[in-house]
Amino acid sequence: MEPKDISRRKFIRATGLSATALTLGFYFSGESKASTIIKGEDAENYGVSLNSWIHIDTNGKVTIVCHRAEMGQGAYQAIPQMIAEELEVNLNEVNIIFGKGDTVKYGNQITGGSSTVRGTYKNLLKLSASAREMLVAAAAAKWSVQAAECFAESGHVTHRPSGKKMHYGELVVDASKLEAPKNVQLKKVEDYKLIRKPLPRQDTPLKTNGTAVFGIDKKLPGMLYAVVERNPRLRGKVKSYDDSATLKIPGVKKVFKVTMKVFDTDREGVVVLADSTWAAMQGRKALKVVWDDAGFEYVNTEEIYKKMKADLQSKDGLSAKKQGDPDPVLAQQKNKLDVIYETPYQAHACMEPLNCVAHHKGDSIEIWGPIQAPDWVQGDISQKMGIKKENVHVNMTFLGGGFGRKAFLDYTHEACLISKEAGAPVQVIWTREDDMTQGPFRPGVSYRAEGAVNNGEISAVKFRLCGQNIGHWMGSKKDVPNDSVLEGFQPHYFDNIKNISFSDIPFETPIPIMWWRSVYASTNGFAYESFMDELAIAAGKDPLAFRKQYLKNERCQKLLEKVEQVSGWKSRKPKQGYGVAITECFNSSVAQVVKVSKDATGKIKIDKVWAVIDCGWYVNSDTVRAQVEGSIVMALGAATNHEIHFKDGLAVEKNFTTYRMPRINEIPPIEVFIMDNNEDAGGVGEPGLPPFTPALTNAIFDLTGKRIRKLPFDLAKV
Repeated sequence: MEPKDISRRKFIRATGLSATALTLGFYFSGESKASTIIKGEDAENYGVSLNSWIHIDTNGKVTIVCHRAEMGQGAYQAIPQMIAEELEVNLNEVNIIFGKGDTVKYGNQITGGSSTVRGTYKNLLKLSASAREMLVAAAAAKWSVQAAECFAESGHVTHRPSGKKMHYGELVVDASKLEAPKNVQLKKVEDYKLIRKPLPRQDTPLKTNGTAVFGIDKKLPGMLYAVVERNPRLRGKVKSYDDSATLKIPGVKKVFKVTMKVFDTDREGVVVLADSTWAAMQGRKALKVVWDDAGFEYVNTEEIYKKMKADLQSKDGLSAKKQGDPDPVLAQQKNKLDVIYETPYQAHACMEPLNCVAHHKGDSIEIWGPIQAPDWVQGDISQKMGIKKENVHVNMTFLGGGFGRKAFLDYTHEACLISKEAGAPVQVIWTREDDMTQGPFRPGVSYRAEGAVNNGEISAVKFRLCGQNIGHWMGSKKDVPNDSVLEGFQPHYFDNIKNISFSDIPFETPIPIMWWRSVYASTNGFAYESFMDELAIAAGKDPLAFRKQYLKNERCQKLLEKVEQVSGWKSRKPKQGYGVAITECFNSSVAQVVKVSKDATGKIKIDKVWAVIDCGWYVNSDTVRAQVEGSIVMALGAATNHEIHFKDGLAVEKNFTTYRMPRINEIPPIEVFIMDNNEDAGGVGEPGLPPFTPALTNAIFDLTGKRIRKLPFDLAKV
């Protein structure tokens, strides 16, 4: 299942495709214009942005390329499922391979922002429908009949009046000579055979029988193994190191310094190169390194949040969004709400720690690994290593989780540098402790929320966010607000709240930060939807009805009505432990209701979670449900189990002993419902996360009267 750096002709032989295979793709000129079919050898040599997903050989074998990373979220299923629908092939009979990093062929390959389906589905459907129509036209020509009398199904074209049938392989040569249709008719939703169906995932058998190749599984002839002792304070230099004991460890080959880029900062480390991972790790334990951390701030968690709170009280920040003017309204209120919410730093804590295989060959480099952004890696390595982009070959493997961390570029750059120094292919392994303590992390963020209600109505709301800006680490201007300040906030609130504002108070620390599942929505959602609940209580209104009052958009109304219905919200009794929240991110809205109670010992337990997602057009209902469930589990951990603390410039939590993951016995029953509509596709992998925590804390308030405004908290101690 691995892509290989081989010529098209060798690829054809290796995968059973004949030299006359029909290779279909489409390219975009300018701003994503309509798809154009590229055929045969042209698919390899066409000089514009070519994307190639479908290969059909003369035996009828169909190979579909997955150009996005598969880290559990379902891209390996969704892309082929979309293509197979319009191409009219049986999904369990196709071969699926990963595409290599290549912006020329595939355009944007970053797997993030819940973008795989919503960013590609329209063009992939057109592409595969065009391929189907060309095959039908080829069959009609062979039979000297009208194409309208023919139809495609299960990898065959059939002539309806006569019953004649030919498989795609018999038509591929003639089809490759035809012009692509300018307009194709896509199926109606009600005619789908594969899409919208809960089909079994194609990667599940591979992952259960051990044939799936993850980054850590990759092996090359003559490959060496490396671990790196990196600066534990994230910045600073190697002052000196003593490798005398390390070099005595059997299997250790070499010890040397390496400097990798973390954004615009150099992170230094000492490499232990060996003939096995075990030998490298034992050599690292014997290594003695002296660090020069002079001139760098040694941060502490308590000081970070103390400074955030002070800034929230003394600064207005940069305006991100303003409607009306809440300031004079709030200034006149005697009983306004004015509260602080705090959210912690988090590690990505993927089950598969970082790893990468690199082979520096002089004028070219090849990379294998769990990579979320192969096209970014290709461009980054080309620029940093001074090698032509077309000579940087990036191969994706399966990922054991990503959540944004494996879209970063530090670990791939480091592996390339080590391979160059070693003069051999090298696998670099990060230990769990490396992965947990080196970052980048989800930024901790604090919020100040001010608001007032009069006569049961919101008169004004003012939000201020104070936390590190990921954009600043990536080079954006520091005099503009964080572009994610509104992420997670349901935009239709603006339709009916007259005076509301959001601002960003810039905040800097040396802690490297990065995207984390649902990005800022993961913290914004807690603050914003907790405060909407506080406003509802202050107004004397039912929290769900209060949201319906301000979210009069038809889709929001239907979404809230659905979660109201399935959770039995209207039949609940007061103070029975029900909480609700609704958030929006990546073009999808999710509403959740959480029910809590107290167990026999008086501790809070979560009885059930009801989640309703409106993601518009979608591919696989099982995948949608699984992603919402997974998001809820991840949100539960971040809300009640774990956080990263910093002491004297060091990350404190190093492994799952102190950064505790939720156990299966701690997961409440979860019911997920999907709104049925055909609007544009929204994201699925992330939008289920933000509403869970405010729904949970709102439920706890409903049961106990205690308002939780700081995360994480211990359910057993509420």
